[in-house]
This record gives sequence, structure tokens and C-alpha cells, in this order.
Amino acid sequence: MLDDLRALVEFAQAGSIAGAADRLYRTPSAITRQLQRLEAAMGAELLDRSVKPPRLNSLGSRVLEQARDLLQRTETLKSLTSRDAEPHGLLRIGLAHPLAEGTLIEPIRALTEKYPKVRLRLLSELTGELFNRLLAGELDVAAVLLPVGRTAPPPLLTDIIATDRAEIVQGKAGNVDGDWKSLGQAPWVLNPPGCFLRANLIDQMGRAGFTPMIAAEIHNMHLQLAFVQSGYGVGLLPARFIARNNSPGTVEVLRPPSFDLHMSVAIVRVGQLGALERAVGLLEHGIRHLFEAADTRKPVTRSRRRVPTNRRKARARK
Repeated sequence: MLDDLRALVEFAQAGSIAGAADRLYRTPSAITRQLQRLEAAMGAELLDRSVKPPRLNSLGSRVLEQARDLLQRTETLKSLTSRDAEPHGLLRIGLAHPLAEGTLIEPIRALTEKYPKVRLRLLSELTGELFNRLLAGELDVAAVLLPVGRTAPPPLLTDIIATDRAEIVQGKAGNVDGDWKSLGQAPWVLNPPGCFLRANLIDQMGRAGFTPMIAAEIHNMHLQLAFVQSGYGVGLLPARFIARNNSPGTVEVLRPPSFDLHMSVAIVRVGQLGALERAVGLLEHGIRHLFEAADTRKPVTRSRRRVPTNRRKARARK
């Protein structure tokens, strides 16, 4: 019926069957059959054939109005699945908590400026919950952190776009040394249970024979950093986040022996997104650029051991 409705629209635009045939690259007899078929489907005559050439009657004019609206909606619907169409519509983005921080506004702003017809809806959640929402059709894509070498569970698709590492940090005035024994005696500010970074840290400390003393469990990196800066405890934060928020040197990095905790930054989805693909590609590019631009190569570190009290006193007498 859509093809027949299109013939009706072109007939009205051209003012004749011959004109509609030229516009649709068909024969006049083919257009006539389409209009007759449409009338049969509608159960009413749409053309006034008492005049030459035929023209739309009153009912036909009302059907024409609805036909134009329906065809426009159909084209809009088709464009949702076309990778060649300009990105438009609602793009629902999930953000894992470690990625939900202020610098993300840069790729978000770049996306909305280049594709103004795209509307964004952002949700910050635990990675596992983001996966559930993707599978339920409540999100289109999610930006998450994953252990290196791991991907999202099938049927979700994973695109690794960057890497980062986690660093152990303390406030500038802190006196914790960079060895597992000292870290096992220090209070910790960590993500709540369910975070793979926390689980990996506990595993590495356990293999060294120590267990972290949890002083605070917070799902917000900025608040974690504030607690660490104030001396409330040591923390575990992404290197890029530290590099961007440590310009006054308010925290220092501690590197215990053999500590190495890298992570992958990934965009996860269920499948292709049609017209929104280019918007997602721009988002991926923007997030990748954030990590490439971050200076995380030369952190301030401390791995020295404590100097015994009697040795410090001897040095003071000298």
C-alpha cells in the first residue's frame, strides 16, 4: 500500500496520471492500476473521473494529507537503520562509574555540536547493571572499564578503544611507604564490592600476605580523591584521573613491588545502530583522545622503606 500511496501523492503533485508516471518512471497504465488498487483497498473512490483529466475528490484530498504524513514517517523510520543517513534521534549512553567524570563533557559536546539532531541520554551505573540494560534494550552503548584481555559477555559486542592503569595514591602529607606491609596497615578509600579494580587489589595484597583495612567505600572518584587528599586514607584511582586532578601535587603515587593493574576502556553494544553509528564513532574517538592526551607516564612515586627511629635520632645529633 505504501507504493500505491506514493502514486497518489505524485498524482496530486503532477496534476495528471501522465505526470505521475513521468515522476515515478512508470507507464500511465501502471499508475492507473495503482490508484485503482488503492481505491479498492480503501473501499472508496478517491478520484473524480467525471472531469478530464481526473482529479482528487474530497475524500481523496483527506487521504492525500494522511498519505504524505505516513510516507514521511516511513522515510524517517528507514533512515534509522541507514548508516549513510545523518545521525539523528535518541542515543542512550551508559557510563561506568570510573568513567563518569568531568572531562567526558569534551567528547559529549563535540558529538552534539557536529550532530545537532542527536539527543543524548546519559546514565552512570555499575558495569554489570549497564550490561543488563544493554541486553534489555534500555541502552544503545556503554563506556566501561574491563580487565585487560576480557570482553563483555556475549551477545554483547566489545570495542577496546584505550587502556589505562590504576594507581595507589596517598595525600601529599601522608607517611605511608610504598610496600605491602605499610599499605596493609593503612586505611583505604575504595569502591564498594563488585569493582574489579578493588578485587584485583585485594588479590595482590593477599598474595603478599596482607589485607586492606577499608575505611570508606565510595562510588565517586572525585569524593575518593578528596578523602585521600585530606589524609583520610590511601586510594586506588585511574592514572588518567590522577594526572588531570593532581596539578598542585596534592597526592603522590605509591608503587609496591610487582604492582601492575591495567584496564581496558571499551565501548559495548548489542549490535549495529544504523544512522547513529557515526555519532557513536565520534564518541569513541573523543574518549580515545582523552586517554591519549593524558600525561600518565611520570607520576610522583614513593617506594622507600621507613628509616628506623634510632637512626633518625643519630642523624639529628650529627
